[in-house]
Amino acid sequence: MQNERILVVDDEETIREIVSSMLGGAQFQCRQAASGRQALSILESGEEFGLILSDLMMAEMDGIALLERAKERFPDVPVVMVTAVHDLSVALQALRNGAYDYLLKPFERDQLLAMVRRALEHRRLKRENDAYRTKLEALVEIRTQELKVALSELKESYDITLAAFGDTLELKDAETLGHTRRVTAYAIAIAHKMELAKEEVDTIARGAFLHDIGKLAIPDEILKKPGKLTAEETAIMREHAYSGYKILSKIRFLADPAEIVYAHQECYDGSGYPRGLKADQIPLGARIFSIADTLDAITSDRVYRPAQTYEAAQNEIRRCSGTQFDPRIVEVFLSIPTSFWVGLRKDVSGPGVTLSAGPTVSKKSAAN
Repeated sequence: MQNERILVVDDEETIREIVSSMLGGAQFQCRQAASGRQALSILESGEEFGLILSDLMMAEMDGIALLERAKERFPDVPVVMVTAVHDLSVALQALRNGAYDYLLKPFERDQLLAMVRRALEHRRLKRENDAYRTKLEALVEIRTQELKVALSELKESYDITLAAFGDTLELKDAETLGHTRRVTAYAIAIAHKMELAKEEVDTIARGAFLHDIGKLAIPDEILKKPGKLTAEETAIMREHAYSGYKILSKIRFLADPAEIVYAHQECYDGSGYPRGLKADQIPLGARIFSIADTLDAITSDRVYRPAQTYEAAQNEIRRCSGTQFDPRIVEVFLSIPTSFWVGLRKDVSGPGVTLSAGPTVSKKSAAN
């Protein structure tokens, strides 16, 4: 702490010399200034000081004005005010303006040195604390980035697992072959056209991709039955929405997609199942999925009919606006040209789609 540089500010030369002599005897280095203005000029010249010891009452820029300017420009340097005014309000004003402390004239050498050492120690501790906080913030930033990478890798591994689930379902039900990937791509395209946030598109993609996961719980004799299902078999088949929800809702990462799975057979007018939800009671992702699912169903071959055109699908979706489908989403869907859907189906028939909101369904834009 010795050899610290101290700026002594007082408009009386005798006082400056006495204070500097006291401090010099304790191995402190002193620089004198005859006014607040001169002190500020010295500070702004680039000289560094560990402490400013300033008189309060000076003719040219008093101690309070110097204090305000010094704390604004050099907040790391403590300022101790020296005054002969035994008025507590003056001292409090100095402290409110950022002074470390104040010293009343006349004072003893020991009082001065004790005050100076306390102020310098306070500065040292503050610097150490600031350095520690900066180091800690940098460490937190590093750990945060590491955590983001780890979470990204974890999500990627989840998506790989989900893709395996989808492949398993397609092996179990031949009718769904390629359907999950197409309907996921269609749902992502509509969501992008609606300019939804990436996180919401991710959720919709996962919900669409896993919408039929509950069929894993449906007996093969019902799932693969070639003829018409009985009323009892239909009731069992309709349980797949809830079964899928139960499977996925146990996984925290899939809690939101699980809600889409649970509601993917609901209709806008409340005529769907399993809960008869209507309008905005149905999750947005499920309302988007409903249109994507119908689009793929109409334009794909079925055992009971050949694939129909995209124009036919668009007409049917338009006809069911307000009953089966959300009219607002229908309007968005119809604004996307037929050529886009044709091209997208070809793209999806390639390597497949991912389950994120990134550049998922080729580089085409649904806005084209």
